[in-house]
Order: sequence, then C-alpha cells, then structure tokens
Amino acid sequence: MSQTLPLLIELGTEELPVKALPALAEAFRAAIVQRLSEAGIGFDKASAAPLLYTPRRLALRLHGVEARQPDQANEVPGPYLNIALDADGQPTRALQGFAAKAGVDWTQLEKTSDNKGERFVHRSIKPGVDTTSLLPQILAEALKALPIAKPMRWGDHDHAFVRPVHWLVVLFGDQVVDCQLLGVRSGRHSHGHRFHHPQALSIDAPDTYIEQLEAAQVIVDAQRRRMSIRDQVEAAAHAVGGSARIDEGILDEVNCLTEWPVAITGTFERDFLRVPQEALIETMEANQKFFPVLDADGCLSEHFIGVANIQSSQPDEIRKGYERVIRPRFADARFFFDEDLKQGLSAMNAGLAQVTYQIKLGSLADKVERVAELAESIAGRVGVDPVLARRAAMLAKADLQSRMVNEFPELQGIAGRHYAAHDPALADLPDSDRNALAAALDEVYMPRQAGDRIAPSALGQVLAIAERLDTLAGGFVAGLKPTGNRDPFALRRNALGLARTMIEAGLDLDLNFVLQLASMKVKDVGQLDLEDLRDFVIERLRGYYEQKGEYDANRFEAVAAVEPVSLVDFDLRLRALREFAGSEDGQALAAANKRCANLLRKAMDTGETVAGRVEQNLMDSDAERELVAQINAAEQVTAPLFASRDYVAALARLAQLRPAVDAFFDQVMVMADDPAMRANRLALLKLLQTQFLRIADIGRLASG
Repeated sequence: MSQTLPLLIELGTEELPVKALPALAEAFRAAIVQRLSEAGIGFDKASAAPLLYTPRRLALRLHGVEARQPDQANEVPGPYLNIALDADGQPTRALQGFAAKAGVDWTQLEKTSDNKGERFVHRSIKPGVDTTSLLPQILAEALKALPIAKPMRWGDHDHAFVRPVHWLVVLFGDQVVDCQLLGVRSGRHSHGHRFHHPQALSIDAPDTYIEQLEAAQVIVDAQRRRMSIRDQVEAAAHAVGGSARIDEGILDEVNCLTEWPVAITGTFERDFLRVPQEALIETMEANQKFFPVLDADGCLSEHFIGVANIQSSQPDEIRKGYERVIRPRFADARFFFDEDLKQGLSAMNAGLAQVTYQIKLGSLADKVERVAELAESIAGRVGVDPVLARRAAMLAKADLQSRMVNEFPELQGIAGRHYAAHDPALADLPDSDRNALAAALDEVYMPRQAGDRIAPSALGQVLAIAERLDTLAGGFVAGLKPTGNRDPFALRRNALGLARTMIEAGLDLDLNFVLQLASMKVKDVGQLDLEDLRDFVIERLRGYYEQKGEYDANRFEAVAAVEPVSLVDFDLRLRALREFAGSEDGQALAAANKRCANLLRKAMDTGETVAGRVEQNLMDSDAERELVAQINAAEQVTAPLFASRDYVAALARLAQLRPAVDAFFDQVMVMADDPAMRANRLALLKLLQTQFLRIADIGRLASG
C-alpha cells in the first residue's frame, strides 16, 4: 500500500465577492477532489469537510492522500476481426495501423468480445507516478473549471481569476509542492488577519494549518466561524434583555465578510420605533448587515448588533460608527412614514390611474377595480362580507404610491397595513372590520415565496384569490403565458399561490366558475381559453405536492382525469387514493379497471354496442349476477359517502367488490359471440367503472 500524507492547498486573494463565496469554495473543493479521484489517487474522503474559506482565501485540507498514483491499467479497443483480418487470416491495413499506433506487433494484441462481435484490443499498464508530480496539473485544471462569471485580470500578464491572487500554499506532508499558478509560485507562507497579523505566516504542515491561522486571528473553518457569529449575536442580544432576529441569509453574508468576527451592540433612539418595524429591520439587514434585537413580545427594540471583523481595543468607537451609519436611514424612513400618514392611504389611490399595469390590461386602477369586483363576488360564496371585501380590494394597491414603498419595495402590502390603521377615511368602520381590512392589505400577497404561509384571515384569503385570478386571466388574455424560463408576470407563482390558498384554507370554490368570472373582467382585451388556463393551474399542483413529498404521478393523473370541480375536492380525492393504491385490493381493482377501460375503448373503436343498462335476462352465469348485486349493494352505501366527499370510506366499501370482480373476469368471456350478451357484459363493465370514476380514474393506478 502506498504511503499516505496530508495535503494542504490555500489560494490567497483580495476580498472575494460575498454572495458568490460559499458556492465558489464548494466548487474549489469539488474540482480538486474530482481530479484527484480521476487520477486514481486515494484519500480520506471524509476529511474534505469542513469547508475552508474566508473573504481572503480558498483552502482545502485532505488526510490520507496517497503519495504515489497506482499503476494505471489501460485498454484501447481495436478493429473487429472481420475488418482486422483478411480471408487468409492475415492482418489488414486497419489492424496494422492500430498495432503501429499502440507501438506493438499485431501478434501481441489480445482479443475481446462485445455485443457486436470479437475484436482486437491493446492492454497495457502505465506505471503510476508520484502525487507531487501530478498536483500542479490537477490544481491548474481545477482552477480553470471554477464557475467564475466575470474573471478579473491584474498586472501585465494574462492570468485571470475572480479576484487578484497574492499567495499560494501547497504542502504535501511537511514539504512544499513546487508549482506556479495565476502568476504566483507556491510556498508555505500564508497570511493571518489583515490588521492583527499582517505579516507572512509560515505553515508548518497541513495538520497545523487551522490552528496556526486561528493563532493569527483567522477562523478558516467557515461553519465554525458561522456558529461563532450566531453564538456571539445571541449572547449580545440576551445581555440587553432581548433576542436576536437572525436571518440565515444575512448570517451567511456576515460570515463571508469576516475572518475574526466580534459582535458589538448598538442602540438607536426609541422614537424611531413608531416607524413600521419592517422598514427599520429591512434597513438594518439589507443595507448594514446588522441583526435586530426583539423584545419579549417579539417586537423590535432599540438595540441592534453589528459584527466587526476586528478585535478592537476601542469597541465603543466601532459602536458609535454603527449608530452614525444607521440614524440617517432611520430618519429617512421616519420622514417617509410621517409624510405618507399626512396624505392618507385612501388618497394614494388617485395616482394609480396614471400607472400602467400592462399595456393591454390598462392601469393599476383598472386592475384594482377588476380585483375588487372579483373579491366581492367570491366573498359571498365563502362567508365573508362582500362590502368589506370590495373596500379592502380597492385599497390593496394604494401603498404603491407611498414614499415608504418607493424607498422600500419589499414593504408593499406591509406599508398598506400600517397606513390603513391610521387612515381617517376608514374611521366609519368598526374596529374589528378596520383591523381585518388592514391585515388583508398585507395578506393579499401571501404566500410571497415558496414555503411561505398563505393568508391567515378569511378576508385576506379572498383578496389573495381575487388578485391571482385577475393576474392569471389577464396574463393569458394578453399573451403572457410562460414559455420556457420566461414568466415576466410570475404566472406560475400566482397559479401556485391560488391553488395553495384554496386547498390550505379549505375554500371549496368551483375552479371553472371563478376562472370564468375572472375572464369576464378582461373580456374586452381578448378571448381566453379557459381549459388552457385550468390546465395551467392544475399543472402547478404537481410542484405543490412534490414540495410536500406527497406526489405520485399515477395517483395525480387518476384524479386529474375526472376533473374535480374544486381544488379542495381534488385534494380530498388524492388523499383518499394513498392508502387504497398501496393495498392489495387497490392494486387488483386498479388492474380490473384498466382492463375495463381497455375493453370498452376497444369496443367503441370497433363500433361495438354498449348497452344503456344491464339486463338480468341476458346474464347466463352466477359471476355476472353476483357482480351486479354487489355493485348495487355498494352503490346504496357509497351514494351518501360521495355526497359528503368521504372518499376514504367510499373506496373502502368499493374495495369489497374485489372477490366478485375477480370471479367475473375468471369465469366470464366479455366479448361473447352473441351481440346482445356481449353488449350487456360491456354495460356491466361500464357500471363497474362508473362507480370508481366517481372518485378517480382508478385504472391509471395499475402498474405497467
């Protein structure tokens, strides 16, 4: 067995792009590991973790790396015998050329066989070489393969990388592997923290790398650095009596901005807290990468936490700097909020008439009117006050004209909720209605993204459905149906949001009816293919069930084939099929239904007659009579179950038909010679199939 040694590779750079850094580090590791494997060099795969990077370096440390590449077996296929040898068994020019290229006499070639016949083959053993001699090429190829969208050039050479490169460490065991990459020659000298340890740092060996860097105040293990940031931020928040709001994306960014993170708590004036906290949080997180501190009630407090990339002897100066940076943006937010309150939410609506929504669909004011009419119609069908629904919908886009949303687009809807709570034009509403209306202006956009919750209130759900119905109908009429990756009006996301809201809120709305309702609002723009739009919405359900881990293609198609009237009904049928489809009876009955469908289809294709009803006098076997009796008995039980949509119980009762169905197919020839008897038996199959089609096309559950 070859000797094994630890390997360290570190590429030192200027500050790497924050958002691209984790993926770049992962690609750096994967590219080197892949090429070591391709070269046949063994190593401890588990040692490739943890991921090592900081803003100024990409690194990889591996243990158990073989010091020598194993001998490499090589096999080159040659011509087939019918081409390689002539009629006298002598080599043709094709075989002679192959042997010459391999550097051997043709008699030294071996033979092998594949599915096309027997052929010549040249087998050879290439002696392995030292790993140190392969590493320069492995590293060069790995760096070339990295996903760098816009490589930079620096100096007077042609080298290009994501950022200028300043040092390269390549150690195999305690020895430097000599190579030159991106204009830098390898060595053992790294660099610690830019301020705490600016001088070069000599790395003794791969095993000491992480500890030596930490002594130079660099935490190179990215996951450990991330955990340190989280722990420090949580401790700092606790110290001021609160809890930290830690957004995982912001945490990732801060991790990519620091080598030696130090949490520092700042404070701002409490007067700023009268501004909607979402605006203050957005400023802290998006602009400054600060972590807000929440009080015991989950509301924003006057504290926040920044993370410095230095252990300062004067942390108060850093704190003051953080506070100076944050105040002007908070002051702007307070000004926008105060000015918007003076105008009032209802007054903002006037400007919507001047804003184009879509060239064919008119202005935002036009869209608001359509959505309001839809909301009013839908509300009455789900137990929501239609007048309140219309009034809320008429204000749902007003905050787009606010200064706050103009500065913080992410607050669309959220700002409307705050402004509705202060709008004097809504003073005539009871507090409960006013609060519901204000909340709905935020909820209309839910779910905002994948995994987000739907609107929690009934009024919010009505607005969310009406908004998406108009967007979908208008988009299809205006010719904006998504193609490939293009979906400028986010119609896929809107369709999924519509479906999720209906299903998860249990809103049993007739899908065809509400789509027709929406189409009537845009009828002046053009014609809408309702079937096409319905299929588009149903198709989004695949992704919905896939995300929930509940998708099965056969079950989905079985339900979709019967076109349930509502998406709530669709979901109930799909859930009922789960247990049934996995049972022995379910599989047997699925196969029987598939057989029924095939026989009926074949009969129709050949012009056969299928009787309108099953006639007792045309039955000549007990199996026929028993199946009819069992179907009729089952129908007496299942009729009320279907009416109440208890599909689980209905399928359980239908599963009891299996013995009679099995006996029928075992003992009865459906396609009898007598036309009347044949038509009667086909009618019996139709009767059986109809029972199951009241839930789903069960035949689609059959395998094969």
